[in-house]
Amino acid sequence: MKVFLTILICKLLRFVGGLVGKGSSLPGQVALRLCPDILSRVKLPPYIIAVTGSNGKTSTVEMIAHILQKNGKSVSWNREGSNQIEGVTTMVLGSATLGGRVKSDILLIESDERFARYTFRYIKPTHYVITNLYRDQLTRNGHPEWVYDALLDSIYDETQLILNADDPLVSCFAQGRKNVVYFGADKLSSDTQTLDSVYNDGAYCPVCKKPMTYTTYHYNHIGHYACTSCGYHRHDTAYTITAVDLAAGTMEIDGRYTISLALKSLYNIYNILSAYTVARIVGIDGGKVASDMNDYVLKNGRVITFTLGNRKGTLLTSKHENSISYDQSIRVASAYEQGCDVMFIVDAVSRKYFTSDVSWLWDIDFEMLNNDNIHEIILAGKYVNDLALRFQYSGIPQDKIKSFEEIENAVDYMNNDRSEYIYAITCFSDKGKFLAKVKEDA
Repeated sequence: MKVFLTILICKLLRFVGGLVGKGSSLPGQVALRLCPDILSRVKLPPYIIAVTGSNGKTSTVEMIAHILQKNGKSVSWNREGSNQIEGVTTMVLGSATLGGRVKSDILLIESDERFARYTFRYIKPTHYVITNLYRDQLTRNGHPEWVYDALLDSIYDETQLILNADDPLVSCFAQGRKNVVYFGADKLSSDTQTLDSVYNDGAYCPVCKKPMTYTTYHYNHIGHYACTSCGYHRHDTAYTITAVDLAAGTMEIDGRYTISLALKSLYNIYNILSAYTVARIVGIDGGKVASDMNDYVLKNGRVITFTLGNRKGTLLTSKHENSISYDQSIRVASAYEQGCDVMFIVDAVSRKYFTSDVSWLWDIDFEMLNNDNIHEIILAGKYVNDLALRFQYSGIPQDKIKSFEEIENAVDYMNNDRSEYIYAITCFSDKGKFLAKVKEDA
């Protein structure tokens, strides 16, 4: 009876919340108060696939769900992106019968990396994807190795780990385990032989803390590495990006399947590869996966095309307090050969706490914008002076840069007769302030 009532109340709260545009976390929070171990009392499907990491969780989960559903699988997943235990509980109970059985073939869970140990206290994933570990919201998360330690508590011996072989810290999760599948990229045409980043989180081995060497860098500390002391090194991959042409917008997986990219980004190809790997493990043909992912446009609001007057543009949602997320968005804009304007908005640092810490701006490689493809840079938001100060050290000619504290004024400035494409780069917290002033494309 307790399970029945808890699920019923959760479903009712979720329904009411849906009517007012909320309800992804509160129903689960109430359910956990009524029955703290409710997740252990629910009958789950045979496949429980978890996805976590600093970046790409939401996009990877959406792609996995898309592929699985296209191939006849019923999937329960937290499409709202609410990825802590309360949101996961809402999703699981919302997908269950009143008797406590999840009705889908596959339970697909996006989990916050720091709180995964709570989410998976009662749910044991059969497959666990870990995408990457970066400097991310340092005020909340501390160093990536601290997050690594927190994630260790969420991993069960019987769970199959699906790891990014190109991330040296992520690959450490495989130590002492046999049931591991690696995905990653071969040496790519876009790689560099030396580190092209403001900082180097791959300088030292995560196992013995001695210096590491790289034979190629995909971006930041993601690449092919080996420790000069203990021998720790990148593992061979079961599923592999074998070629990428970002200019043409294509990637090749396993030397066989070519996928057209809706978003020409190294981030995007890793998210696609993660989803491809899960789909293959579940038993879906590689050619079918590639076909399903051709020109796939994310529905989660991370990438939105828009019109401003006579001008076209793309909004790239990059996590505040996460420099690598910004770096990848900047790479997309700086590679736009036809020439573009770029807008940065930092109006609210975090939705979860208030510190006004903008030190992370100094970890972003804004110097990539110092090329002829970038015509004008527009800075906006409450922290526009902090942005402007950072740009003074970028080497970019200052006459290219315009600053506006009010987002509305910045958008009005860009609504002109020029023809350059616009890339707007900001965070989840601030994107609505920009989208309110432009027309989203269908």
